[in-house]
Amino acid sequence: MSIETTMTRAWQRQAAWLWLLLPVSWLYGFITMVRRQAYKIGLFASYRAPIPLMVIGNITVGGSGKTPLIIALVTHLQKQGIKVGVISRGYGGDSNQMPTLVRADSLPSIVGDEPCLIVNMTGAAMAVCPNRKQAITTLLHAHPDLQLIIADDGLQHYALQRDIEWIVVDASRGFGNQQLLPTGFLREPMSRLQGANVVYHEKAEMIATNNKQAQSTRLTMHLQADELQPLWPSAVEIDGLSVAAKTLMPPIPNGRVHAVSGIGYPQRFFDTLMALGFDVIGHAYPDHYDFSLTELLQYSELPIIVTSKDAVKIRALLINMSSRQPLNDEYQELVHRLWVLPVTAVLSDGCYVSLQQQLKALNINLSKSTKA
Repeated sequence: MSIETTMTRAWQRQAAWLWLLLPVSWLYGFITMVRRQAYKIGLFASYRAPIPLMVIGNITVGGSGKTPLIIALVTHLQKQGIKVGVISRGYGGDSNQMPTLVRADSLPSIVGDEPCLIVNMTGAAMAVCPNRKQAITTLLHAHPDLQLIIADDGLQHYALQRDIEWIVVDASRGFGNQQLLPTGFLREPMSRLQGANVVYHEKAEMIATNNKQAQSTRLTMHLQADELQPLWPSAVEIDGLSVAAKTLMPPIPNGRVHAVSGIGYPQRFFDTLMALGFDVIGHAYPDHYDFSLTELLQYSELPIIVTSKDAVKIRALLINMSSRQPLNDEYQELVHRLWVLPVTAVLSDGCYVSLQQQLKALNINLSKSTKA
């Protein structure tokens, strides 16, 4: 079991031994505070992009729904006629090949899994690099007509000045013991939320209980599960990989399935599948985990359902394997059992109203209705 998995499980159950790490958390908090103040007063240099920049991040370790939110916002802005680009540090990619643009055929091993997913879902202009200034420079060199840049994560990257900040909070997961790393899973103290634009990621049933008037002003989102899709469409050849034709029947609710997840908060994925009626055998891996096809083979007989983020990496593995040799019967059978559960971030009216007001203050006017 990895250290990341051990810590994640300890945070989830608020293990008593975590309090032994409190002195380390105090030191971490002190360094974080000093560093932020140093940027604030100009002791450390920071960079301002030549066009407005919006940062979307969180103050916790682990998934909060940030990537689906970015996809929803980019899609909305594109519909409103706004030329929007995205930058990311490209976590899980090869930093030696950065800065680089992300294209539809980019590999997760080069640019990271989340950037691949964002570009595949939106077609947006995107660049990745741990140095956000270099990412922005690369992006604007290729796309000088952009009006707005959205930074995927980077909330704690104070070397990058920002015009808008949205902080995503997983309302279901909460803040645990409300302590900083490593005692708790907070990257920054909860005081960071004061005066910020905070989007609360809630369960759909929680939002349904709130009245319409409250939803028009609150900044909330929930993830809506879409229809299951085969990871590889039957009898379709993509990048040279052809799978034998076979009628693919999606897993049936009440049926047993393997749920394989390498995201920040796998339990949310498992809960979603259970809410859809599946009998879930959950297999949680660390965030951004590099799967191997051999690992997936161990989950035999039953359908295997993965997230869209993990599907990006698994497809790349299949393409790589097929480029070296034809898929044997065992791997062909695996492909037929692989399914993806896409999710869509559904935002409250308050999110769109707030976005419109913030963009208007930056002289970016949405050309159509407030809501997508």
